[in-house]
Amino acid sequence: MEQPKTTNNLKEYYVIDFAHVVKSVWHRAWVVVISSVLAAVIAFSVAAFAITPTYSSSIMLYVNNSSFTVGDLGFSISSSEISAAQSLVKTYTVLLKNRTTLEKIIKHTGVEYTWEELYEMIEAAPVNETEIMEVTVTSTDPYEAEKLANGIAKILPQRVSEIVEGSSMEVVDSAIANKEKVAPNITQFTAIGFVLGALFSLILLVILALLDNTVHDEEYIINNYNYPVLAKIPDLLDTGAKKYSYYNSYKKSN
Repeated sequence: MEQPKTTNNLKEYYVIDFAHVVKSVWHRAWVVVISSVLAAVIAFSVAAFAITPTYSSSIMLYVNNSSFTVGDLGFSISSSEISAAQSLVKTYTVLLKNRTTLEKIIKHTGVEYTWEELYEMIEAAPVNETEIMEVTVTSTDPYEAEKLANGIAKILPQRVSEIVEGSSMEVVDSAIANKEKVAPNITQFTAIGFVLGALFSLILLVILALLDNTVHDEEYIINNYNYPVLAKIPDLLDTGAKKYSYYNSYKKSN
């Protein structure tokens, strides 16, 4: 493939020999293998030893409300409507992740976090678009995650009943300590490291091949220059080459 470049109204063409690039990369395939394995080992080591593992614990709450008022606004909600359940979960999620509620949870559980730090540790979402709300707490300690999740199950229904008139929340499922870490995923880290190692080494080898303007054989001259090949100097040190056996015979005779 030729790429034109215009300089002083003259076009110069840079020829990319794909066969040369592929051949050059293939001859250095061992670099790709070593780079991939090395990157995978580094990624595994980082995931296994450098990153602090995290654990999660969840609770489920049932949201029950036929009508409620917030301030001067009144709402009428049918429990059979999916959109109503989603709206309730969104409302209660906002109530859960506000500063006052989080500070009450911190005080109740006795953990040493700021409310901003606890905010980042909590996720809430509806379960299959129902009126069941799942709250998940992620922490570096599985027992702390369990403690915080059960603290939410204690504090959030109280806060909801104080603010949203006529509402109620019931605990469907309490939290338990889950000792299976959720992050980092060592297998995923290792696979990504392997792929990135292979990719970067391939890119480097391709760049080196494109920048290589060394004459390796007569094909390079034929493909890149309009000059005839008049002669070829044999590799006299290559004793395994059959076509240069006359040189071997000459050595034996002497």
